[in-house]
This record gives sequence, C-alpha cells and structure tokens, in this order.
Amino acid sequence: MRRLNLRSVKGLWRYLAALGVVVAATLIAELLYRTLETNRLSMIFLAGVLVTAVWLGSGPAYFAAAIAFLIYNFYLAEPRFTLTFASPEDVIVLIVFLIVAMLTGSLAGRVRDEARRAQARARTTGALLGASREFGASISEAGVRERLLVHLAEAAKGDAVIWDGQRAEVHPAGVEPPLDLIGDVELLARRALSDAVITVDAGPWRARPLRAAGQLLGVAVWRSQTPEPPQPEEVQLINLLIDLGASAIVRAKLSAGQAEVQALARTEQLRNALLSSISHDLRTPLAAILASASSLKEFGDRFPAEVRDDLLTTITEEAERLNLFVANLLDMTKLDGGALKVERDPFSVPEVINRLTARLDRRRGARRLRTRIDDGELIACGDPILLEQALGNVLENAIRFSPDGSDIEITVLGGSRVQIEVADAGPGVPEGELEKIFEKFFRSEHAAKHSQGAGLGLSIARGLVEAMGGGVRARRRGDRPGLIVTTELPAQGTTS
Repeated sequence: MRRLNLRSVKGLWRYLAALGVVVAATLIAELLYRTLETNRLSMIFLAGVLVTAVWLGSGPAYFAAAIAFLIYNFYLAEPRFTLTFASPEDVIVLIVFLIVAMLTGSLAGRVRDEARRAQARARTTGALLGASREFGASISEAGVRERLLVHLAEAAKGDAVIWDGQRAEVHPAGVEPPLDLIGDVELLARRALSDAVITVDAGPWRARPLRAAGQLLGVAVWRSQTPEPPQPEEVQLINLLIDLGASAIVRAKLSAGQAEVQALARTEQLRNALLSSISHDLRTPLAAILASASSLKEFGDRFPAEVRDDLLTTITEEAERLNLFVANLLDMTKLDGGALKVERDPFSVPEVINRLTARLDRRRGARRLRTRIDDGELIACGDPILLEQALGNVLENAIRFSPDGSDIEITVLGGSRVQIEVADAGPGVPEGELEKIFEKFFRSEHAAKHSQGAGLGLSIARGLVEAMGGGVRARRRGDRPGLIVTTELPAQGTTS
C-alpha cells in the first residue's frame, strides 16, 4: 500500500506539472495576443506540449495536449470564451493542432523515455563492469564477499547484509541484520532443487540466496533507504550483482583449492628433493668419517704418521662439509618460514672478507684466493654474520667447481652499494640458467659433470642477502670460462 501511494503521488505530481506548463504557455500566449493583436499562437501551446513530453514523459504530454486544445479553443479561437467555431477552417486548425500536439508529445516522450532507459542501462553496465573488475582482483573469498556487500548497498541505495552460513557482514556498519529472514531464505534455498531465483520480502528487507554452480554460498539481504520504490532497472542490477558475486565466490573457492593442491605438490616435490639430497649429501660425508675413524681405531698404531694425518684431515673436512650442509638446511627452513632475524647495523666488509678467507684457507686446496679491495672504509649496513655465511656459500661453490691451480678472484667495490664479486675458474653455466642456479635444489647438467652438491648454497646466499636489503646476481665471465657472482649491500648512510 505504501509503494502504491508513493507511485500515485509521483504520478499526480507529473500531471500537475504538465498542467502548470500549459498554464505558463497560456500566459505567454495572452501576452503575445495583447502585444501583437493576433490569435495565431498555436505554436506556443505546441512548445508547451513539447516541453512537457521531454520533461515528464508521454502520459503527461497527452494530458497537456488535451488541456492545450481546450484552452486554445476556448481562450484564443474566435469567437473567444466559447467552445463554438466561427468557421470550418477553425475546426480544421483545431483538429490539426490536436493531432500535431499528440504526435509531438508522443515522439518527444518516447525519445525521453528511451534516453532514460539508455542512461539506466549505462549505469547498470558501468556498475557491473566495476564490480566485475573488483571481483576479479579479489583473490580470496572474503574479499569477494566484502566487495559484493559494498556494491549491493550502493545498488539498493541503503543497507546490505551478506550471510556466509555462519556470520553476517553488514554495510554500513551498525546495521542490525534480519536473522529470521536469513534463516527462512536459507531453509527455502536448501529445499529448492534448482538455481531458480528466489526473492523473499519481509518489511523493508528483501533477500536472495547466494547460489552458483549448484552450491549454496549464503544469503544476500538488502533494503532501500529512499522513499521511492525501486525501478525495474535497479532490481535487475541487484539481481545481476548477486549472480556475479556468487560466481566470483565459486571462482575464489576453486582458486584457493587449486593453490592448495599446487602448494601440496610443491611441498611433495621439495620433500622428495630434500630426501634425495640428504640421502647423498649426508651419507657421503658420514661414510667417509666412519671409514676414516674405523681405520684409525683398528690400525692407527700401524699407519705411518702421514697416513694418520691424512685420515684426521679427511674426518675434519667431511665433518665441516656435513656441518655446512646441515646449516644450509636450517637456514632454508628459517627463510621459508620467515623466522630469520636480521640485524641492519654498519660493519666493515673487508673484515668479513679477511675472516672468511682465513676460515676457508684449508678448504681451498691447491686453488688460490686472490683478493682486491678498494680504498676506503667500505662500510655496509646489514648483519656481518649472515653476510659471511652467504659469501661462504658462494666461495664454497667457486672452490667446488674451480680446478686445482686456478685463481678465485674476490673483488670489493665501494659506492652507494658495496659490491663483492667472486669470479671462479669453473665451467660456467649457460646464459639461460643464470637465474635458475639460485633456485632450491637446481643443478645445471653442464655443472653436474664437474662436481656434486645439494643445490642449496646459492639459493640460501640470495635469501640471506635479500633479507638484509641487498641482492645477488650472476653473470658469465667474458675473458675465460667461469662464473661471476656479485653480492651487494646498501652502504652506510643509504637506504636499501
């Protein structure tokens, strides 16, 4: 009844406005009649009918044409102030006037109504396009529901509620959700056997199930805060938004499921690679340690001194190799889990280089470590322990692939970022694999012929340095075969 009264008041206002336009045209005609002393003023009334049609639509235009016909006949046509005709020509003029007024009003009204419908379609299309973009940009189900809630409230020009089966989200904040209506609609939707549109009214609230692809995803509820009843295009927009949002929720669910499957697949792949690596990289040094220790235990007093020293050296080197591998596994776990704590304090890079080369002096074997450091303090911002660990992995990689008697060059350069270049004399890697060597467990087929390893060192080195705001990259040597790995950190007084 309230909507019917609102429509009646709105319709009555339009016809009263049409009457006002005709009265205004009559006053203008009276002024021109007295000024020009002519009663050929039908165009004034036609203009009034045209204004009414453009402004108010076809119905008021027909009403204005009829009123204009009567006023023109009574007020201006001779004899004035009567409904009689002075001659047959006046009859023809009045009939033509009525026909032209009706046609003009009809055509102008149709143009106006079509323009309004086009504007409504444009608004609907724009709203749907914007909603579709936002739904597509939302990677989570919660994000899609949030955007649907906002768009639903805007389309309804009032309040909106989205029920996901457990809790209700409202927009704007503070709205009390109609839980009884939500329960009724949810129960009705569960009993329905198809995806048919079910809309339930309860006072000012309206509700529809969120359903797509045969799944019940919740309930959408809305109400308007405007006194006017919703137009058909507004109802259509709301229904389309709900359908679009439901489809986006299903898509988000599928994407989340696919991401979970991919994550499980990557985890399984990582686990298999880790087990394969551990089976070799832990068993090999353990076997060497056990063999050397057993030989010393059983035949130690029978071996010459140089043999015993060689066995002890083997135990020490393999234990260090085992310790490095375990440390890399722990660092990889910390990096993946985000549990690595990084300090960013100024420290001297040459001190780290000198300490690292001294520690690796026995590991280098017959290879030579050549160090060139620029003049200046070369102070970087970061964690010196992590940098030593990262550069240790890079140098271990260089030692592993460089042949005996070759030079491994370490160059430290200053500037806004302190750069440490490690150039080895190994076989190098193809251009297309320069980024892949920083991936976990990646081993180039070209390099695998020359040495064995877990494929973790460079990956962990990059992770540690990037955690300090720096970067690690690799390039091929230009003068000879080999690889140059550049590590850089922000210098003191600069930002990363």
